[in-house]
Amino acid sequence: MEEVMELAARVRLLLMDVDGVMTDGHLYNVPGPDGKLAETKGFDSQDGISLQWLGWKGILTGVISGRVSPATEVRAKQCGMKYVYQGHIEKIPILEEILRDSGIEASQVAYIGDDLTDVVIMNRVGLGIATANARPEVKRMAKYVTHARGGSGAVREVAELLLEAQGHWQDLLKKYEAGG
Repeated sequence: MEEVMELAARVRLLLMDVDGVMTDGHLYNVPGPDGKLAETKGFDSQDGISLQWLGWKGILTGVISGRVSPATEVRAKQCGMKYVYQGHIEKIPILEEILRDSGIEASQVAYIGDDLTDVVIMNRVGLGIATANARPEVKRMAKYVTHARGGSGAVREVAELLLEAQGHWQDLLKKYEAGG
């Protein structure tokens, strides 16, 4: 865990997959006002506020997802994410674009994933993280595996880890009169 905390202390950008990380991976097709089916998904509210806290402390956030979903776009905006890339199964070119745009080195990036398409990014960043519900192959490649499942606090767990490693967690606890 000491190595993970050292890597987390350097993180300036947290990227993640969506389905299975920000959500539990279930996709819901519901009828829209026009009668056509629309896809939606459920997001964890505590994950969302923790992403906002990261932004307050200067840590950028973003998603790289293979699926295109209006729900993801809305959620990313609500959480203050800077980078929102959807419809990209091949994620390496997107990572490279984000690194060029941000000026952040790959070693200063953490990435949370749950499936095989995420491993290529996890292998190229400083801190590769798998959710508790990730495929076994993904967990083996991760430097850290969350205790929480995607859509059930995994992102919050990682945000708290980053905030703790960078010396911000106690300040947040004090801010909300929750100790510290």
